[in-house]
Amino acid sequence: MRYSINIPNFGNFADARAVQRVAVAAEQAGWDGVFVWDHVVHNKVQRRGQPFGDPWMLLTAAALATSKIKLGTLLTPVARRRPEQLARQVATLDAISAGRVIFGAGLGAPIEDEFGSFGDTTDGRVLAERLDEGLELLARYWTGLRVDHDGRHYRVREVTLLPPTVQQPRPPIWIGGYWPNRPPMRRAARWDGVVPLFASAQHGQVPALDEVRSMINFVREQRGNVPDPYDIVVGGTTDPGSAAEIIGPFADSGVTWWDERMVQSEDGFDRLAPVLRRIDQGPPNL
Repeated sequence: MRYSINIPNFGNFADARAVQRVAVAAEQAGWDGVFVWDHVVHNKVQRRGQPFGDPWMLLTAAALATSKIKLGTLLTPVARRRPEQLARQVATLDAISAGRVIFGAGLGAPIEDEFGSFGDTTDGRVLAERLDEGLELLARYWTGLRVDHDGRHYRVREVTLLPPTVQQPRPPIWIGGYWPNRPPMRRAARWDGVVPLFASAQHGQVPALDEVRSMINFVREQRGNVPDPYDIVVGGTTDPGSAAEIIGPFADSGVTWWDERMVQSEDGFDRLAPVLRRIDQGPPNL
């Protein structure tokens, strides 16, 4: 079991120096990863007046001040970005961090705010097609080999993006989505990990163990005979006194990462001070 800290890219964490402090503190306290949200406006009503930071710039600041901790986004909406530009951003961060990037991807939400606000489609089927096609392109770009592609949404002619990522054949790709929705879990089964959210648990709330087990069984069925390693990332809010009791059953069920998240509806989840307090308490000890 590994342990990560999860923070938004708005509020205090729009400041790259704050994200750098989080990463340094987490590495010193023994955490294994820091993951940052990837939003441009999130919910426009809830976030009105709040600053936002670009996640790749935030993670670059974190990478330059650390040496061991894993870094990545949870989650990047691939359909909202040009795959070639995103490929360069991730490869550059992978080089700066000496191969410590984990790439988390998903459909992106809320769709009306994050896509419709900018004149983009809000058709979930189209966005899912762009996500799948974009992921395949990213995986090919990161090899450093020539790419030619003629797809439904993207066309590429005689392109070789160098340098390739430090991690080969590519950085790990984790896929997010809401359980019990099956399509994102099928997508996740094709890559290196799954980061489920649960319709019955708000972000930061510990999900029900039986739902996590059902999700794991479904993903394993979809993977069939594909060999591991494969990451299963579940999260919520814990404290040192109760963490082992909460997380132990998830570890026994096959969860490989616990992602420490403050409850989104509570004050402080986008503020530096309370996040640092939890970091300094250290990761759970099973």
